[in-house]
Amino acid sequence: MTTREEQLCVLEEVAAIAAKWRDRPDMLIPVLHEVQTIAGNCIPKEVAMTVAREMRIPLAQIYSAATFYSFFSLEKRGKVLIRLCRTAPCHVKGTKETLSAFEQALGIKAGETTPDGLFTLEICECIGACDVSPAALVDDTVYGHLTPDKVRELVASLQETEGSR
Repeated sequence: MTTREEQLCVLEEVAAIAAKWRDRPDMLIPVLHEVQTIAGNCIPKEVAMTVAREMRIPLAQIYSAATFYSFFSLEKRGKVLIRLCRTAPCHVKGTKETLSAFEQALGIKAGETTPDGLFTLEICECIGACDVSPAALVDDTVYGHLTPDKVRELVASLQETEGSR
């Protein structure tokens, strides 16, 4: 969110989404997923407050869910989110080398965002892709059987795709 006008637009959209689930706290997780997408890959304070107001649930409940689940973030992240699995199957098959290749290709460490705001690299728990470990989730797409060479090719492809947008 850059301008005040854009922020207001986003907050109106967030309010409309959350209002559909008024008095339905059981729908908080799907609502947070949807609003995080439109709010720039994070849940800033204004968005959290809007969801709480429209769903009629305590703000603390929003923060509880948003800080418990690793797929949510209160901090701004890059346009493209790369999550590298660190569970045992991935670790045994080379997560350490895969992480190093991502860090080198992106020029950042895990937990950081590239200076241009394009990529954020995170380490997470299981993404459900043990059969293709080591694996990473790039936005909503799983990439498996990763090697340092495959990582460099993937990052180059993502940079080319995102650079042309």
